[in-house]
Amino acid sequence: MSAMSDYLELEILDHILGTGAYTMPSNVYVGLATGSFGDDASGSELSGSGYTRKVAAFSAASGGTTSNSGAIEFPAATGSWGSVSHFGIFDASSSGNLLIHGAFSAAKTIASGDILRIAAGDLDVTAA
Repeated sequence: MSAMSDYLELEILDHILGTGAYTMPSNVYVGLATGSFGDDASGSELSGSGYTRKVAAFSAASGGTTSNSGAIEFPAATGSWGSVSHFGIFDASSSGNLLIHGAFSAAKTIASGDILRIAAGDLDVTAA
């Protein structure tokens, strides 16, 4: 299950209702967390130990859902990342705006030397 951030909801409303224009980001980036992100962009994204957000591409939505069109591979952890359970999709490789967030179907503990990979089609984003 995924949810849009407050930021994205307002941008879409303004765009659809003609009170503002939303410019599609040139890339979107997947970030990771050990707990949930909030619609208000609260939450604690991973940091340190070799962690960086990764650029991702998604298929065109159909039936209210889409998924990543290619594999997403994070760099090898240089220390423990903990139990990674949630993701965020951002409009920048660092800082920027949280667009969509959700939970993985199962948490994965990432230790030093581990590489987290999300296979093509495994990161589902739904519109509620």
